[in-house]
Amino acid sequence: MKAYIGRVRLMKLTNALVEVALAVMSNANDRLWGYNLSRQTGLRSGVLYPILHRMLDEGWLVDGWEELDPSIDKRPPRRYYRLTDEGSRQLGALLQSARNDRRFAALKPAFNAVQPRVA
Repeated sequence: MKAYIGRVRLMKLTNALVEVALAVMSNANDRLWGYNLSRQTGLRSGVLYPILHRMLDEGWLVDGWEELDPSIDKRPPRRYYRLTDEGSRQLGALLQSARNDRRFAALKPAFNAVQPRVA
């Protein structure tokens, strides 16, 4: 059975979600590119992008497309993601919860590099 609040399904706290949250929070003021997040987390696109889309649906991230000059850039524009204030609060709370969960003990060095912000 899936848990819902209103119409939004709660995200299950998984290793992949925690890794994405750590990567997003460690680059909180930057544009985030899916390819870089995949490299940073080691997650395949089939795992990473559904998490990013859920974060978009929750309002934790906003997205956009980079602007390119077609006469100079010989590639398609990349989609980027940015952390919202709500995302910062929610991911901070998520990371605080995960920090105290033994299932994520292997990620302790990454937790030490990110200081979750909980409002």
